[in-house]
Amino acid sequence: MRSHLNRIFTALAVLLVIVSSCRGQDETGWPEIPERPKPLVNDGDYSVTGGVISEKVLRNYLSRAITEAEFLSSQGLSTDGYYGTEDDERMLLNIGAKFIGRAMYTWNGEKKFNNPAWASGAKAKIDRMHTKDPDIIFQAAMFETVSPQVGEIKIPEHVFKAFGKTPEDRCFNYEAMKDERGLYDKQWGENTCVPDMSHEETQMWFYFMACFYMDLGIEALHCGQVNLMCSMGDKDNNYEGWRRMQSLVREAAKTRARRGIVLMDAHCPGIVVDGKHLFDFAAYPLRLTEKTSSTTLEATLLKGHLDSIIGKTTAGTTPSGWYTKRLPYILEFDNYGISKHPGKANGDYFIWGYDEISWIGLVSEEYARGFVMECVAYLEKVDPVGYIQMPGCRVAAMTNKYGFSPYRCNTRSDACPTGRNLEETIKAIWKYK
Repeated sequence: MRSHLNRIFTALAVLLVIVSSCRGQDETGWPEIPERPKPLVNDGDYSVTGGVISEKVLRNYLSRAITEAEFLSSQGLSTDGYYGTEDDERMLLNIGAKFIGRAMYTWNGEKKFNNPAWASGAKAKIDRMHTKDPDIIFQAAMFETVSPQVGEIKIPEHVFKAFGKTPEDRCFNYEAMKDERGLYDKQWGENTCVPDMSHEETQMWFYFMACFYMDLGIEALHCGQVNLMCSMGDKDNNYEGWRRMQSLVREAAKTRARRGIVLMDAHCPGIVVDGKHLFDFAAYPLRLTEKTSSTTLEATLLKGHLDSIIGKTTAGTTPSGWYTKRLPYILEFDNYGISKHPGKANGDYFIWGYDEISWIGLVSEEYARGFVMECVAYLEKVDPVGYIQMPGCRVAAMTNKYGFSPYRCNTRSDACPTGRNLEETIKAIWKYK
């Protein structure tokens, strides 16, 4: 116990040193961001009333965000083969998590929408967690992929009516979601495509998913690579299809969502049409850069590296009606596989040849703890409108000596033998932020 407490106190001391060292001139050489937002200390306010969320409350939530992929899935019903456990529930409550990212989704495999157990298991877990902490927001994801399995999903009457159409007895039409020129066909493998958001069938499919998730108690929707879905004509049409779908989803949230609002984000620095943001906040991978002189896979978070959105989110009026010069955002440990150069620095989107979540699972636990603290301190100094979405649980591209896949931040125990012991560090950071 004493050694465990010593590790926590050491971690906090390191955090204070990092924060202190980050004051003053930007040591990266990059200029300070004009009119940089001030750091915000979480004051514990998570109130959402009247179907809107204030900037303060939104940033409070983002400052307590964690990726806990497929937490709401049950055994045998997940996309990537893992699911939320009792120890995951314990961990989330222990650290004080408020925004649970990517808690439910499909990546193709849409027939799960026909499985009552998938929905009922998720709702039961949401209800159980809300009895212990009613402020928690769970996020589902609606990604940039569909498969022919959408053809097994009956279109509910309420979807037809929302789009001003006469209800029919039919299922969703996969072919009607595809780009007619064949763009992005088989993008994610055989029998997959990127859905074209300029097509009404795609809009109806996303509206259906959003309503399905909101009915379970989910209050946030991650929309993945929005620009990919809009690149087949919708962007050129001022995002008309996307805006139509989003408007209908937000209208449905007034009666379907738990508190009359649904938060929407996507992988972009923000999309503004006529001065208005389409999304409540932005999300993006960390985009780490290697310390090439390191022999232990060390890396750093650096503004300006590749397509990082640090310092780049846009100005506009948010869906809740308040103006911001910089849209708040989260940076998450992304997963996208292993490169052809594992273990070698290449300066590309892979970090030492691995995706971000696999990389943090491969470095030592001590280094991982210090790295997460360093990232939090760096954003607070360089761009405090951004927040680190902590790595809680996410599928990794490989296993390491602990046999992990997925990565889990949990304290290692009999209940979680592959935990990476980051839990108490996250809790300590959040306690003093």
